[in-house]
Amino acid sequence: MSMKSDQVANALIGDVLNGQYRAGERLPSERDLVARFDANRGAVREAMAKLVQLGLVEVHPGGARVRERELASLDVIGYLLAQRDLPDPILVDQILLVMNSMVSLAAMQVLENANDDTIADIRALLRPLMRLTTSDTEHGEARFALMKHIMLASKNLPLQLIARTLVEQFAPNISAVADYATPDRERYAIYARQLDMALTDRDMPALRGTFDAFFELNRETMTRAFMLAQGGQEAIA
Repeated sequence: MSMKSDQVANALIGDVLNGQYRAGERLPSERDLVARFDANRGAVREAMAKLVQLGLVEVHPGGARVRERELASLDVIGYLLAQRDLPDPILVDQILLVMNSMVSLAAMQVLENANDDTIADIRALLRPLMRLTTSDTEHGEARFALMKHIMLASKNLPLQLIARTLVEQFAPNISAVADYATPDRERYAIYARQLDMALTDRDMPALRGTFDAFFELNRETMTRAFMLAQGGQEAIA
């Protein structure tokens, strides 16, 4: 897409996601969009194709109409997160719930099918989380690395594709909050040791229960980060 078509697409995506156009409503005509954005018809058509690709609109003989948001593609997550200076905390929590559930399921499959070398690789990724001296940045990177490796080791292609898409949409748009994330290292270390033991013993119930606790702590960490980030913005204002 050209720079102009990107500009048009991003503006229209923002209009749709912000509720300026509701489901079933018709978007402005091609002629009106050309005039609004001082763009040529080719740029407007490219932009409209992007909205169609995202599942936000569908084109009929009478023009393009907005679709229900729940019919959009997963790629719309990144646009939703980027609508404000700080992403919507409710949406972030929902994404974390989904990602946590997928990683937990992937871990179950790893435990059922993985060889000893794969288990050893995952256990090695737990070591930074067991240390109380790991920096905030390194701690966050270690948690993402653990999640990514478990997804890859699961050999579950649908899980891998959905998780990768979510992470690609999520990670770049969460930096404004992640900078405020201070992990509770002692609790993470406890859960990391429990995960290590469950992997070593191939103890499925223990692995499932510890993953649930581990990712609930992830949600708590993000909730605190949002509160600090919002406080920081208010202080600047």
